[in-house]
Amino acid sequence: MSEIVLQHWSYIQDKNQLIWLTFDRQDASANTLSASVLREFKKVLDKIITLHPKALIIRSGKKSGFILGADINEFEGLQSVAEATDFIQNGQDLVRELASVPFPTIALIQGFCLGGGLEFALACRYRVAEDSLGVRIGLPEVKLGIQPGWGGTVRLPKLIGGLKALDLILTGKMLRAKAAYKLGIVDAAVPQRLIAKVILEFALNPPAPSKPSWIASLTNKEGVRTLLGKMMTRQVAKKARREHYPSPYAIIDNWVQYGIKEPEAYDAEISSIARLVLTSTARNLVKTFHLQEQLKGLSKKTAFKPKHVHVVGAGVMGGDIAAWCAFRGFKVTLQDQSIQYISGAIKRAYALAKKRLKEPTEIMAMMDRLMPDIEGYGVSQADIIIEAITEKLEAKQALFKHLESLAKPEAVLASNTSTIPLEEIRTVLTNPKRLVGIHYFNPVALMPLVEVVKAEGVDPEMIDKAIAFVRASDKLPLPVKSAPGFLVNRLLLPYMLEAVSLLEEGITGPTIDAAAVRFGMPMGPIELADKVGLDICLAALEKMTTYFGGKVPPRLQELVKAGHLGEKTGRGFYTYKNGKAIKDAVDSGFKPKDIEERLILRLVNEAVACLREGIVENPDHLDAGSIFGFGFPPFRGGIISYMHETGVDHLSTQLKKLEDHFGERFKRDKGWENA
Repeated sequence: MSEIVLQHWSYIQDKNQLIWLTFDRQDASANTLSASVLREFKKVLDKIITLHPKALIIRSGKKSGFILGADINEFEGLQSVAEATDFIQNGQDLVRELASVPFPTIALIQGFCLGGGLEFALACRYRVAEDSLGVRIGLPEVKLGIQPGWGGTVRLPKLIGGLKALDLILTGKMLRAKAAYKLGIVDAAVPQRLIAKVILEFALNPPAPSKPSWIASLTNKEGVRTLLGKMMTRQVAKKARREHYPSPYAIIDNWVQYGIKEPEAYDAEISSIARLVLTSTARNLVKTFHLQEQLKGLSKKTAFKPKHVHVVGAGVMGGDIAAWCAFRGFKVTLQDQSIQYISGAIKRAYALAKKRLKEPTEIMAMMDRLMPDIEGYGVSQADIIIEAITEKLEAKQALFKHLESLAKPEAVLASNTSTIPLEEIRTVLTNPKRLVGIHYFNPVALMPLVEVVKAEGVDPEMIDKAIAFVRASDKLPLPVKSAPGFLVNRLLLPYMLEAVSLLEEGITGPTIDAAAVRFGMPMGPIELADKVGLDICLAALEKMTTYFGGKVPPRLQELVKAGHLGEKTGRGFYTYKNGKAIKDAVDSGFKPKDIEERLILRLVNEAVACLREGIVENPDHLDAGSIFGFGFPPFRGGIISYMHETGVDHLSTQLKKLEDHFGERFKRDKGWENA
């Protein structure tokens, strides 16, 4: 039978009477499910049903994967609950039709299978996944402030039990093929060379569909659901407040009430997501997704594909940068003056490998990519050379003068400095235009953002190469102007100083931190200072206040002088036991809103100044930097989005009141005139 080709779908029937249906969305690099795609799928499915095949295999025509999920752009266009309900109902009806066909259906999963893509796959009788590093399987809708809407919250608990399913849905975590197989989500996880054979076995000799174990099935029972629901709600509450992130609570509530009961559970799913998709949280989380994609897209300006990274400095930052690069597949040479320093970095790299990689062969391969290099032989071969030594100008200048003499002309010379202007470091270079900043945040493995620092007159090609490298290492590159503190530390300076001012006024650390968390910060500024290390905070504040004014808090100086450096020494602003801060109760004598306002308006005012000074290219980049650089609440969409959503005039008025009461530090930046 000849191949039938439509706009997004094509199918062919082979000699075994199997129909192979290929999804290849027109004019798109990845498969997403739009209204037009779904309409065409219904026509195709109705036609296939009339052909009475022995089995239907659904596969992707894209290299990027099976299906990435629903088209986010169409979700953004929904304007009312009724409109959202219709959109979701149509998709759910179609997926249920797929689930009810009278012949075996097999989803062939290669690459990404996420959100609506996994819901499509769950509606098939069988799922066969390629066992490769590129496969990711999950329901990440909660990260967009919504929930699965095409049967995912019903079919996944039905397949693997409520407890395991809800864990995946509430966290939005993505699984590799083998992990999905162990959980029972896919029926086979095999190498690419065996896929055709396995598909044929499922199609021609279909086994009984997968079911959860007896114990797992118990978790869907009504009484058990109630107990588990309370437990899950407590766990979610530790990480997210209901008013900030309503979707995980809605998922739990629906499951507790309806479980896998049909059609009630499906109807509840539609009703819930139709409301959630219109919330400000969902809107801002979708915006955050777009911001992330915008930063990723910056790497497309060049075809540069670095393979070898040379890092000089095996301290905490340099060693962890080297370890991360090795983890992400680069060949890495790590240089320092002594093997003693490098050995510590190697140990931390091994700990990272064991934590992130499951297979012994993968761990060994990562460690083989990370090579000690005391003599610096790797400099002449490296595509990227990153300096991460002591923050002393003379030392950096001497090093870069030496590195330039050995490096390939096309190699990127980069500094991880956070305090010394690149303009000062590069004066010793024959070609000063090739020096860029590649500024990581600690801990390197956890922080998604990397600032790519542009000094005036820098070679644009070097910036493009640095951005491409950062993206290739699976971080988000943010171009920033070479200026004291760049963006992230510049924003944090007044926020942290205000927190210590509050302390010195007699307001307790737990009270200050609680106000910040109430606003949506992942942790309060006092605990954050302890986490970073008070010695590091003091050094940064001393440097930054020389540029921007303000006083270094005496209490911070006293704690550092006494050796109380925060969590790493067991005592800082807080005392620590087993890695946890011992906090007094929040002082009820202070209004959290007043504290919150002082902290956040210092942040907003500094953000306005950064935009005016051109520290970043546009408001979107500032929003992205605030979210991915230090955890400004994603559900607020970033600092500038928060400013406009709350009201520029209102915030400006509040700043004026604070200036009248507390003085110069709340003086509105000139940029408010154009905000």
